[in-house]
This record gives sequence, C-alpha cells and structure tokens, in this order.
Amino acid sequence: MSNTPIELKGSSFTLSVVHLHDAQPEVIRQALQDKVSQAPAFLKNAPVVVNVASLDGSVNWKKIQQAVASSGLRVVGISGCKDEALKLQIERSGLPLLTEGKEKASRAVKINEAEPVSVVEPIVTPITKTRLIDTPVRSGQRIYAPHCDLIVTNHVSAGAELIADGNIHIYGMMRGRALAGASGDRDAQIFCTNLVAELVSIAGEYWLSDQIPADYYGKAARLRLAGDILSVQPLN
Repeated sequence: MSNTPIELKGSSFTLSVVHLHDAQPEVIRQALQDKVSQAPAFLKNAPVVVNVASLDGSVNWKKIQQAVASSGLRVVGISGCKDEALKLQIERSGLPLLTEGKEKASRAVKINEAEPVSVVEPIVTPITKTRLIDTPVRSGQRIYAPHCDLIVTNHVSAGAELIADGNIHIYGMMRGRALAGASGDRDAQIFCTNLVAELVSIAGEYWLSDQIPADYYGKAARLRLAGDILSVQPLN
C-alpha cells in the first residue's frame, strides 16, 4: 500500500463534445433534450465537453451552462474559447478551460445541424486478443473487451451493452447497444447476423435504431466507418 493518500496518474477518456452554434439558452436546452431523448441510456447524465468557439463574451454564460445541465448532460470542461470576456465568465463559473487535440481527431454534437454525434478521439490501443461470450447477454448487462475484439455467440437483449476496443461480432439477435473501437480505433467494425440494435457505434460515430437503413434492419450486416461516416453492407 502506498504511503501517500493520493496518486496522480495520466489516463484518457472518451467524451462527447457539444459544439454550440447558438447563444440562446432555450434553443440550446431544447436541442440537447431532443438529442438525449433519442438515446437516453447512452446520453443521460453523460459527461461532456462544451465547445464555445462560435460564442463571444456578449452571451450570458450562466444561463447557457444551466441550459446544458437541465438537458441531463454533465459539463466537465469547456474548449475552443478565444474570447477573453467569455473566458472570465467561464472561470468564474468554476469550469476548467480545456485544449482539444487535433481538429481531425474530434467530432461533435452540433446544435441546429443534421449530423448528431461525436467524441474526442484518444490514442488508439493495439488489439491483441479476443474475448468470447457464449451465453445470452441480458438487459442491464454491460460487457467490455479492453484492448481486444469481442465475440458473442448468442442473443443480446434490449438494454444490454457491448463495448470493445476492437471489433464486435454478434452471432445472434442484436437488440442492445454495440460500441466498437471504444479506444478510438477507426478501423474497428461490427459484424451482426440479425441487426435490430438500439444503438451502434464505431470510434464514437453512432446510429440510433431509427438511423439504421431499413434495408439492413433485422438482416445480417457489417458496419464500419467510411471516412468519418458510418456505413453498412450485407454480411456475406
């Protein structure tokens, strides 16, 4: 046991980034509530970074902060702030000002724009092995395969969650959530013999059930990223 009461260690986390393109608190609150209601299990109480690059010091930051919090999201930091007056408001609110990585490495939840989602992309961890699950995955279960692929040879119920730093294979009905490339591997893929998922995600890019193309819903499918966009094709 260490003789010191605390330890400081470096780590990395996958966080959604909310880019604000409107300064009206009620518009922000409603837009975010709409996003959260589409995937409550995925977004409710989720920690987020708020990017304010499009805002300036003329806004009421306190009301904006309250609007984001009332949507059910939890603000852990602010990024993209270039306006000194706004920086002062944010510092007074007690939130840290953060610096994002390369522009290419982040996607965003955009207010009043069509593309819904995104994450700050961490360092990709090499995939070295496979985790195999032979039993059904029940509602409420969460299975994580760190630094490896995940193979499930049974059904996955609604409300269950599969997470892998590598690929995910489901040889059964997939009703829950599947998040491949969780550590940022944009080459990760999802293979499924019966795709009826609540949510599918690769390296932070995701589709909700109603965004899965109808031609592939309930079918054998393979999902991967084409550039920065999720794509799907038949699983041959």
